Amino acid sequence: MESLAVHPASMWRGMLSDDQISAAVPPGLIRLATGIEDTTDLVADVLAAADGALTAAD
Repeated sequence: MESLAVHPASMWRGMLSDDQISAAVPPGLIRLATGIEDTTDLVADVLAAADGALTAAD
């Protein structure tokens, strides 16, 4: 089993209006479903993803 991070607002774009999406979930919500990876690996992956998101936002 592996971990998965999803951005629900992006997944629903095109299926729901922006108003419907913002009523359902906060726009910055990231859903993280963790698997059974080693804790060190999981933390490193989350930190790398957050760093990538911050870099992309610049």
